[in-house]
Amino acid sequence: MTLRLGDTVPNFTQASSEGDINFYEWAGNSWVVLFSHPKDFTPVCTTELGEVARLKPEFDKRNVKVLALSVDDVNSHQGWIGDIEETQSVKLNYPILADSDKKVSDLYDMIHPNANAMLTVRSVFVVDPNKKLRLSFTYPPSTGRNFDELLRVIDSLQLTDNYSVATPANWKDGDDCVIVPSITDPEELKQKFPKGYNPIKPYLRMTPQPNK
Repeated sequence: MTLRLGDTVPNFTQASSEGDINFYEWAGNSWVVLFSHPKDFTPVCTTELGEVARLKPEFDKRNVKVLALSVDDVNSHQGWIGDIEETQSVKLNYPILADSDKKVSDLYDMIHPNANAMLTVRSVFVVDPNKKLRLSFTYPPSTGRNFDELLRVIDSLQLTDNYSVATPANWKDGDDCVIVPSITDPEELKQKFPKGYNPIKPYLRMTPQPNK
């Protein structure tokens, strides 16, 4: 199954390091980051899981739950968690799905046979509270993910859901935003952007971030 932006992501029930998880029920009204790992006891994954544990307060601030996945079983995960906590000096504070039957991997197209027919690639899915796919990244197994970038994109998604703006290249929280081109009425512009805006071009109008 190929998931595209805006699709409703499939539900599943799967074992995890914190018990069985029904994805929709577990997600509730939160955003979710679901990210996969090729297998347990691999070096890059170990650093990634530790980094996400450190960043969990940042995800919590944004109403985001994090959920990892690896194709090994729960017993393997428990042993790996011990290694993660020892080597990364952090307590693992979110669940790891045990996808030994590759049910979730197949549902979310996490196995790319021309890369490796047996292991998941480093997939990342950001799912909103309506269970819609809002972002997907695919990294090769050899490259660790940039989780600061993931937080940046979540900030952009949550901002642009609530205000009539988009975010320009290299934007980060607090920077100026772009007014969406569909708004042209002067009164509407005045109402929605009381801080004013800079019309660089008719289609390129910069405004201070509306929620700051």
